[in-house]
Amino acid sequence: MTPLRLALVAILAFVAAVTGVLVGRHFVAAPAQPGVDLHAVLHDQLTLDADQERRLHVLEDGFAVRRRALEGEMRAENARLARAIAAEHGNGPGVSAAVDASHRTMGELQKETLAHIFAMRGLLRPDQTATFDAAVTRALTEDAR
Repeated sequence: MTPLRLALVAILAFVAAVTGVLVGRHFVAAPAQPGVDLHAVLHDQLTLDADQERRLHVLEDGFAVRRRALEGEMRAENARLARAIAAEHGNGPGVSAAVDASHRTMGELQKETLAHIFAMRGLLRPDQTATFDAAVTRALTEDAR
């Protein structure tokens, strides 16, 4: 295969992949985020006292800031990945490094989310933890069905 044809095939494959992602994002509904269900349990199913509500609000505000920062990092890493793909037209060292960076940030977000879940659980009384724990288990396993 000539270099021109190889470049054309690579460009066509890249355009097809991007088109697939865009179509998928447009027509496929995003799954519900587990954190939304957990907050619904906290706010709607458990009877939190005023001190628990206040402390929960502080936790939620702090986590929202951290989550937005990490999501911003992931968007920036996705942009770097796109530039690397456009420059290398394959799975080269720039693409590999961008993927690794993205995975590190996703892992950090997952760790921060778990720390937030444990912090929220720490606010609960013993009579409230079973309901919360069941919601955590449900949130983590409902896609496994």
